[in-house]
Amino acid sequence: MTGTAPAADHKEGTHLLDLPHGRLEVQVAGEGHPIVLIPSLGRGQEDFDAVAPVLIAAGFQLIRPEPRGIGRSAPLRDGATLHDMAADVAAVMERFANGPALVTGHAAGNWVARMLGHDHPGLVRGIAMLAAVTGTEVTPEISRAITSSFDLSLPDAERLRHLQRAYFAPGHDASVWLPGWHPDVARAQRAARVATQDRAWLRAAETKPLLYLAAAEDAIAPPPSEAEVQAALGPLARRAVVERAGHALLPEQPAAVAAALISFARSLWA
Repeated sequence: MTGTAPAADHKEGTHLLDLPHGRLEVQVAGEGHPIVLIPSLGRGQEDFDAVAPVLIAAGFQLIRPEPRGIGRSAPLRDGATLHDMAADVAAVMERFANGPALVTGHAAGNWVARMLGHDHPGLVRGIAMLAAVTGTEVTPEISRAITSSFDLSLPDAERLRHLQRAYFAPGHDASVWLPGWHPDVARAQRAARVATQDRAWLRAAETKPLLYLAAAEDAIAPPPSEAEVQAALGPLARRAVVERAGHALLPEQPAAVAAALISFARSLWA
């Protein structure tokens, strides 16, 4: 897949796309240049629900593939890698996108966003990484907090402490993320990341414009400087910071996220 299919289906609504490794559920809405949204580890498209209407109202087409194992999307197969996850989204883009897209990955969703730019450059106009780790690792303490956040066998009070520690800025209500977790999906996505041995995809801003949108109070991915972002991702990266937000970002500051994405998207097609 090297470019957008000439006979793309732009019809708005929810679609079920049959792919070689199982069906994928996709929401399509709006007109204009396309923005693809990819949720974080073990979470679904509902995380973008507060941002999506603003992007549509600004004149963009939104393409929202539900991660494998969530909704009506078939589970991620054993042995899958990030290349496979990116191929799924590329097939969706070839079917529905109005042209090369801004691919936006929240937190761990940035893995797929960057891989799309590497494996399917003809489909990608630019990349946005929201509250993302620029490398591949986080500290063991934070990794435990992440894992415990979606351990549904733990009491809600304990999960809430982990959610607050890992994902939310002080003073924000972490309970909004008690629901919405899919532990099997999170484990499968982590396994796909581990199974991806190559590293060339990490430097996504070598050939594509990239927005690194940091959260000012992010415990998982503390905001790097723009020089550090460019050193990690490539010279075409630029950095912006959303104040009063942690790694969850979307439920904390949806208006600021939408504004940053709209500004970056408009620059891509200026």
